[in-house]
Amino acid sequence: MGVWQQIAQYLFLKKKDKDEAPGSLIKFMHGINRISILLFLFAIIVMITRFAKSC
Repeated sequence: MGVWQQIAQYLFLKKKDKDEAPGSLIKFMHGINRISILLFLFAIIVMITRFAKSC
């Protein structure tokens, strides 16, 4: 599975395989990964805006 497909699954942009039986730990891991991706994107946006204001 490619990186973009995994990110799409974490953010619910792509439907999961119905044959796969997700466990409770997998759901928890996906939730934490979703939060970390969103925080990373927020930090990148903040860094870009601060850099743009300083120039």
